[in-house]
Amino acid sequence: MSLLRALSNGDKNRQLMALAIPMILSNITIPLLGLIDTAVIGHLGEAYYLGGVALGSTIITLIVWLLGFLRMSTTGLVAQAYGAQDNHTQQQLLVQGIGLALLLAIGALALQQPILSLALNLTEASAQVQHYCRQYVEIRIWSLPFALTNLVLLGWLLGRQQPKAAMWQLIIANIVNIVLDVIFVIGFQWDVQGAALASVIADICAFTVAALMVTRQLKQQRHFAWSQLLQHFKLSGLSRLLTLNRDIFIRSLCLQAAFSFMAFYGAGLGDTTLAANAVLLNLLMLISYALDGIAYYAEAEVGRAVGQGNPTLLFESVSLAFAWSAIIALIFSGSFWLFGNQIIHLLTNIPSVQQTANTYLFWLIAMPILAFGCYLFDGVYIGAAQGQVMRNSMILATFGVYFPLWWSLQTFENHALWGALCAFMLFRSLSLGWHYHFRLKKLI
Repeated sequence: MSLLRALSNGDKNRQLMALAIPMILSNITIPLLGLIDTAVIGHLGEAYYLGGVALGSTIITLIVWLLGFLRMSTTGLVAQAYGAQDNHTQQQLLVQGIGLALLLAIGALALQQPILSLALNLTEASAQVQHYCRQYVEIRIWSLPFALTNLVLLGWLLGRQQPKAAMWQLIIANIVNIVLDVIFVIGFQWDVQGAALASVIADICAFTVAALMVTRQLKQQRHFAWSQLLQHFKLSGLSRLLTLNRDIFIRSLCLQAAFSFMAFYGAGLGDTTLAANAVLLNLLMLISYALDGIAYYAEAEVGRAVGQGNPTLLFESVSLAFAWSAIIALIFSGSFWLFGNQIIHLLTNIPSVQQTANTYLFWLIAMPILAFGCYLFDGVYIGAAQGQVMRNSMILATFGVYFPLWWSLQTFENHALWGALCAFMLFRSLSLGWHYHFRLKKLI
């Protein structure tokens, strides 16, 4: 199916929209939380407040994203079981995923002080930024049991092609976060601690809503009984999940190495540069979550195609997702080109941060076009449960492109960080696209 034929296929487009639009709407609310945090904290008058929240949020995000395999592996494997109409495996993946999430959360809580100390030792941020970073992390980290379990619940819902359930779960939780952000930070003047507490409560709400929706889905399965879930509290059948989790974990570790290096090295370039990068990276998150909405469609449909052994469904779904990803990328690039300065001024009223962010805006304008392919093909390979391909591409992009290019350009300081990040995204797009075209299509 060519790109033009894919876009002209009404049935396939309606199916994509039914799966992708709910996830795009809900995903956009996630970076909006960061944008609200940035906007609220960015108006406190000092750059170190914003820098502290940016650094603290990076540490929490690093932990959650490193463990993001809980969502991705669950989605891919459940999608395949859903395509094969295998309810037993779907229930097994749910129970085993939740158990793994809780074990990892307990480990992170036990090691929170060493993790925080290590992170702060890796940055040259000012004493004020480190102080407010510590305030933020020591509150926000207590949401991890709910946040990590919620990754599994969300992945399970998406694997069963329930995007509306996932949409309402995310939207409700994120609205709670935004409202509490304004109340705690502006109303109660709790500053950084208020922003952290708002996020903790929002994660608890997200877990509660997701758990109710998963329960509803389980009860709709034929002959379901709660005793069935208890039978899955065992190690048998866990190897495939752990293998896929391992590969996605290594992939996520490399990805976070690149983004965390940008945050920590940027902190050494001054509080103003750190704050400016925080503004631009939040806008980059807006791009990524919108493109991930299309990738979720690819995950669900590719997983279904693999479960059914249907290569035609695979090719048609990927072609359509590629076309729509390209369209969305062009829309974002055009919007940042036309309105980027105004958006930056909405997020912070600190003149030095505004000026610095505008200096690096052109990198953000180019990013959607360079990066949309890697978001799409991540979804393809999650659905195909071929984590080793994602892992290998990410290792090469990180250590063969990102860090060597930054090293060669480091005299350009922050421009070197953004240039390396753009090249990193482009390499991932091209390498995964090459593998799909020449290898994956022939395996099904």
